[in-house]
Formats: sequence, structure tokens, C-alpha cells
Amino acid sequence: MAAMVDLSVLDLSPIVEGGDAAQSLRNTRDLAQNAERLGYKRYWLAEHHNMRGVASAATAVVIGHVAEATSTIRVGAGGIMLPNHAPLIIAEQFGTLASLYPGRIDLGLGRAPGADQATARALRRTLAGDIDDFPRDVIELMNYFEPEKPGQIIRAVPGAGLEVEFWMLGSSTYGAQLAAALGLPYAFASHFAPAQMETALAVYRSQFRPSEHLAKPYVMLGVNVTAAETEEEAQRLFTSLKQAFINLGQGRPGPLPAPVDDPDGRLDELGGPMLRQSLSCSIVGSPDRVREGLDAFARRTAADELMVTAQIHDHAARVRSFEIAAQARDELARLATA
Repeated sequence: MAAMVDLSVLDLSPIVEGGDAAQSLRNTRDLAQNAERLGYKRYWLAEHHNMRGVASAATAVVIGHVAEATSTIRVGAGGIMLPNHAPLIIAEQFGTLASLYPGRIDLGLGRAPGADQATARALRRTLAGDIDDFPRDVIELMNYFEPEKPGQIIRAVPGAGLEVEFWMLGSSTYGAQLAAALGLPYAFASHFAPAQMETALAVYRSQFRPSEHLAKPYVMLGVNVTAAETEEEAQRLFTSLKQAFINLGQGRPGPLPAPVDDPDGRLDELGGPMLRQSLSCSIVGSPDRVREGLDAFARRTAADELMVTAQIHDHAARVRSFEIAAQARDELARLATA
């Protein structure tokens, strides 16, 4: 029997070679509307700074841009890098979003800076805080959404008493342990850092403590999906992401490159083990290949939900890739209930 699993979208709002941030944000809005039409469960944006290929640095603002353009799909952050911010500021931002778009806002939290050290200093002005403050900051942030208590001195306005769905993000066992301890759903960054995926999932599931937020473990895994009508075209589109990873590994990140013909696998040779490891959770190919790949990945990991991401240079091809993935999901659901 085929695996049946919900699909969601992770959008890095890529700025492509020859494009700009304004076009990227228009594309994000359009992709979100298509994702809603196609039945994706949620649409997340990620916080990155000082990166010429990512337009979602002001993540809460872009979430509002997407939520305003849609009506039913959940919208949120995958994620907010909490060490960059005072918890109260994030509570106010997401309290505002929850007031504007009730019942639709997710808040995924990570402890990576999402930037280099110089940029992290510019964001926070000081690095006096310790990364080990992260669990305390998460709890402080979550407490701002509790109903206001008598005598409470500091409150999030808006925020207190509002519904926001909290998630813990991670690419190691650290996030898995914290998600389990707090009883939160867990999203693992297997789309770019899959090395500890199986270990982290085992830790999360074995150590999970039920909470007011969640009764049993819930896992969402990131997966790169590049789909096209033919295997050859999908592999060509996928060269944009390969080039981006190679550029990042060589210390020269930039806009998302246009795809190239690479029949001899020269990019794979250039990227070496780094490319094979980082992108091992990728499904690239025709509709049949994508359906088989999603089914196999969901079965192997027992994920409750998959978060699809696609770094594709051409926007129309990117939308089509998400259409093919949604069709694969629907076919697997039909087979699972047949």
C-alpha cells in the first residue's frame, strides 16, 4: 500500500540571476496562491540575512505578504532564528500576524544565526548572549502567547491569548531533544543537512513528552523536489541548486544560477562528497519518478508531513514542479485508500 502524507512548501524566496528582490517577492506571492489551489497544507518562509540570493530576510513581513494573498493555507516561518531577536519582538510580530490572519500562522524556531558572524553582530549589536540561552528564550516567547496573568509586567500586545502553532526546527539531535522536552512538532532540515536525520528522529520520538500543544510526536521533513515532464528536463532544472551549493561551499553565494546542460555530470564531480551528502534527500525527475520518490521517502522515514522545496530558476517551471508533486501526492492518497 502506498504511503499517504501531507505536503507543504518551504520557499526561500530565491532571487535569481537576472532578477531582483521585487520580482522574487511577486513570485513568492504567486507560488503561495498556487500552493493553496493545489492543496498544500502550509507555506513557510525562512530567515536568512546578507544573502544576495534570498529575499525573505524580513520574514514576518513576507509572511504577511503571503497570508494577505491567500485565504486557507497555513503560513509561517521555517524558521525564525531566535538568537537574532528578543523574544518579545517576535511575540509582537507573530501576535500581529495571528490577529490579522487568525488560525493560520505557524512559528518555527531555530537556533542557527542564519547569517555569518559579522552579520549576526549587525543584527544583535552584541554577542553577549549565549547560544545556550535558546531554550530559555523559546519558553519566554511561548509564554507571551499565554493568557495575561494578574500583575504581569511585560506582555505582548498583540500576542497574549492568541493562537500560534509553534514548531521546533533542527538539523541535529539538539533540536530533537528540545522539541521532545517541550512537546512540540519537529521539522528537520533534511533538504540540506540530512546527516543526522535518522538519529534525530529516533531521539525525538523516543523522548517525546505530551504537552498542551501536542499529544504525540509529529515530524515534518524537508525534501528537495524538482519535477518536470521528462527526466532530462528535471535534471537540467536541478543544476541551478547544484550550482548554488557549489558556490556556497566555495564562499561565493549569490543569486540562484540559471540551469545548464550537464550530461557528463561535471557539477557532481566539482561538488564531490559535499554535494552528494547535502542533497541526498532530493527527488528529481518525471511525474512517475517523483511519485515513487515521495512514496519511498515517506515510507523510509515514517514522516507525518513532507515540506517540499524547489530552487528552480524559471518561475513557471517552479510552479509546474509543485503541481507535479501535488499530483503525485493525490495519486498516492488514492492508492492508499483503494
